[in-house]
This record gives sequence, C-alpha cells and structure tokens, in this order.
Amino acid sequence: MKLVHPTDKHVGGRLRMRRLMLDLSQSEVANALGLTFQQLQKYEKGANRISASRLLQLCKILDVPVSFFFEGVPQEQALPIFGAQQPSLNEFFTTSDGVALALAFGRIRDAKVRRAIVAFVEQIVPEPVEHRVSEPQAPAVASVD
Repeated sequence: MKLVHPTDKHVGGRLRMRRLMLDLSQSEVANALGLTFQQLQKYEKGANRISASRLLQLCKILDVPVSFFFEGVPQEQALPIFGAQQPSLNEFFTTSDGVALALAFGRIRDAKVRRAIVAFVEQIVPEPVEHRVSEPQAPAVASVD
C-alpha cells in the first residue's frame, strides 16, 4: 500500500472542499479536465498527485488562485505540530457537512444569533474548546509623560 503524503492529502481535500462549495459533482469537474470521476476521486483523497499543469486547470475551473490549495498546508513532520490531537478545520471543511454548515452559518446576518449557535455547539461537545478564536484586541497604548 502506497503512503499518502500529507501535502497531497491536503491539496486533494481543498479540491474537494471547493468542488462542494460550488455544488459540482466529481463527474462535472472530471469532464472539464478530460478525466474519469475515479481519477478525480484519487486526486481528492491524495492517492494521486496533481501536476502543476493540472493544478492550473483546476484553478480556472474552480475560480481560485493556486495559493488556495496550499492554505493551511501541514508542516513538515520534523517540526512540532501543536493541537495535533484535534481534527483540523481543513479536514472538517473537506466534508459535505462542513461546507454546508459553513455556507449556512455565513448566511446568518444577526451576530447575536451566530454567537448563540456557537455557544450552543460548545455546550454539546464532549470536550471544552481549548483555542477559541476571539476578536483581535487593540494594542495597548502607553502614555508618554
């Protein structure tokens, strides 16, 4: 069995996430590339690497820059990875449920409702959220006398 490189898996996951965001089937994207849907599946799983020219084709089809596929790419294995025990957000957003939830949540205009939903979800998860993203704080200003 061939090992999947974490970067190939990440790029494939980002391909899947974007395809789902655009509500495209594997067959539709594969046809635009001149491939079978099975080949696209292998790309999405990271089982087959995506060449540079194929990546450029995907960028045009999915209307994203090349950098999109590398956002949040995992660090090399020799480097420490903090929070590795928790599933990554990228893994979550490569699922159809993750994409659907994010798109629906983004359509909620009322900030209080969004915060209430986040608070509700945090209450029903079995473990506390360790690294909560908060609003950026303004830097402290020192007084000059």
